[in-house]
Amino acid sequence: MKLVFAGTPEVAVPALDALLASERHEVAAVVTRPDAPAGRGRRLVASPVAERAEEAGIEVLKPGRPRDEDFLARLREIAPDCCPVVAYGALLPKAALAVPARGWVNLHFSLLPAWRGAAPVQHSVMAGDEVTGASTFLIEEGLDSGPVYGVLTEEVRPTDTSGDLLTRLAFAGAGLLAATMDGIEDGTLHAVPQPAEGITLAPKITVEDAQVRWADPALRVDRVVRGCTPAPGAWTLFRGERLKLVQVAPVLDRTDLAPGELAAAKNNVYVGTGSHAVELLWVQPQGKKPMKAADWARGVRIAPGELLGL
Repeated sequence: MKLVFAGTPEVAVPALDALLASERHEVAAVVTRPDAPAGRGRRLVASPVAERAEEAGIEVLKPGRPRDEDFLARLREIAPDCCPVVAYGALLPKAALAVPARGWVNLHFSLLPAWRGAAPVQHSVMAGDEVTGASTFLIEEGLDSGPVYGVLTEEVRPTDTSGDLLTRLAFAGAGLLAATMDGIEDGTLHAVPQPAEGITLAPKITVEDAQVRWADPALRVDRVVRGCTPAPGAWTLFRGERLKLVQVAPVLDRTDLAPGELAAAKNNVYVGTGSHAVELLWVQPQGKKPMKAADWARGVRIAPGELLGL
């Protein structure tokens, strides 16, 4: 099939690579979000998908909005058979959905209908799921509600951050998307409607969502920290300034600390929660690089009974 691939961040690049390597399909063009300011100088930078497509010598389309008539006209000129999508980042209007004869097929990083939305992996980690996965489905106007072509499963490991899990799913999902294209092309794969039960939503994680609440149980605190790593980053307050929590570990045998109460030993820093304590392993003070929590604690000289949080 002739394909137009739509995607933006680094997590979409493995899928693009898998399709470029396919001997059965031609990636005629790539659709990605416009260049965005990045770094201290805030200079405009192309998306990882745009950079990879340019390396491969493929046409790159960067519409401000997918409903822009210039973009739709060019898409019709290319006349793709199918448009595979991974984390493109913009809603597709009816006019775009109607162009490819075999539709737009999205690789979504959850076992649909669970975790429909922008942040399925983060929500899966924060919810304590033991298993998640990826799904390919035919895009329709609803939010991640289209019929499913294929799925794969992936174990959520006890120490996984959302970044760890998303990296594994990106590479495994690349193979699933390529196989889905093959099955659509040869007619052996047919989309099946999603069940009406088991729908959960995964909206974008906000900075407010990433604030640790020390009255929560230790396992919940650990899941929030892992789910918000690397972005947007779990955080708390220390002496009125934000302290990012990079890595923590529940300590099941310590229950003597009140929620948010700090206790520093020579090489360890503990914080009380609504159940047992957690150990702070790595933190990032405001305006500084990540550091071992014990080094941070020696620098700030924690007072007895001092608290994290509001």
